[in-house]
Amino acid sequence: MEPIKLISTDTESPPLPVIISVRGEQYFDGCDPDGTELTTEGTLRPLPDGLLLRYEESALTGMEGTVTTFELRGEKVILTRAGKVNSQMIFEEGRQHTSLYETPIGELSVDILTSFLRHSLTERGGLLEIRYSIAVDHTATGKNAFKIRVRPKS
Repeated sequence: MEPIKLISTDTESPPLPVIISVRGEQYFDGCDPDGTELTTEGTLRPLPDGLLLRYEESALTGMEGTVTTFELRGEKVILTRAGKVNSQMIFEEGRQHTSLYETPIGELSVDILTSFLRHSLTERGGLLEIRYSIAVDHTATGKNAFKIRVRPKS
């Protein structure tokens, strides 16, 4: 398991204020997909070797008081949550990564197997799409997908 890395925010480029639309879906055997949608404000910052997308969770997601970041580095996307919920998930198509998911009621071991990862994100916005299977404490719990659209705040 890789430790959660602190992301340095002191780069030359200031963050771009953006509007972020997140559509998430969960699929469980024998059930209709469960979907959620969230539109919020955040920032998009260029990094020397990628991009950093950041936003604060709301009561709608049940993670109010948590900051979510997506760090895009080549073929890998690292999702980090810090606050009420602490976790790091690494998405890399065709690879499985294990991480620790800390909640107010305890910790869980989470295995993430990414089946699809595509993005067209640039410093001006774009789209990020990820599909993955998740196992909690090594027991498969379902499949997930999310699509994130990012556009500059007008």
